[in-house]
Amino acid sequence: MTLSGHLRELRKRVIICVICLVVSFFIGLNFAPELVSILTGIGEQYGYTYIFIAPQELLMQYFSVAMLASVCITLPILVYHIWAFVRPGLRRNENILFVAALIFGLICFVLGVLFAYKVMMPFMLYFLMDLSAGSEIAASISVQSYMSFVLSTFTIFGIIFELPVMSVLLTQLGFLKVKWMKKGRKFVIIAIFFIAAVITPPDVVSQIMVAIPVLGLYELSIVICTLLMKLRERRHREKEEE
Repeated sequence: MTLSGHLRELRKRVIICVICLVVSFFIGLNFAPELVSILTGIGEQYGYTYIFIAPQELLMQYFSVAMLASVCITLPILVYHIWAFVRPGLRRNENILFVAALIFGLICFVLGVLFAYKVMMPFMLYFLMDLSAGSEIAASISVQSYMSFVLSTFTIFGIIFELPVMSVLLTQLGFLKVKWMKKGRKFVIIAIFFIAAVITPPDVVSQIMVAIPVLGLYELSIVICTLLMKLRERRHREKEEE
């Protein structure tokens, strides 16, 4: 295909993705009040009450949640069109690796969001509320601040759970070696605990609750990359013997 043909194909796929994004945005906007109610309900279990301090604040949160919902709905379509666009330029093994990375990347992101929703958010909200217990200062939490906190937490853990997928991709492409991952383990542990201390409330328990799953993901990445490396070496030896 010529360069102009590639550009036409890219334009067509981008237009399809944009149309799907716009349509799903309006679908998400229809359910935005229910989605906001579900997210604020996490905090209401621990005594949080919310206010909005600007006339448009609650409406803007509906838009934010609708946009996030539209991205989630459109993501499988976007992943398909990315794969369909790059597929002609990939060899068979690269094609399999690319598809596997897209699928497992999506699964890992969802698992990260679920971990944040089921484990980290309840714990962090309970800890922060318990920390202020007995204080004479009343909490007036704006819905915008709360939603920003929730959505940023979901995003952070979704990205963190992408660690095994990124490690496998980098090792398969030759940019990362398993021996580097093993040799740098102690530095990675320090970095993980530092990042956990930054993104969690200032207590040891929440820091450990974040750091341990990330360390587990790092060790899982090493195991998967080692197995794939041994599998590739075995295939290479079999080809040489033939």
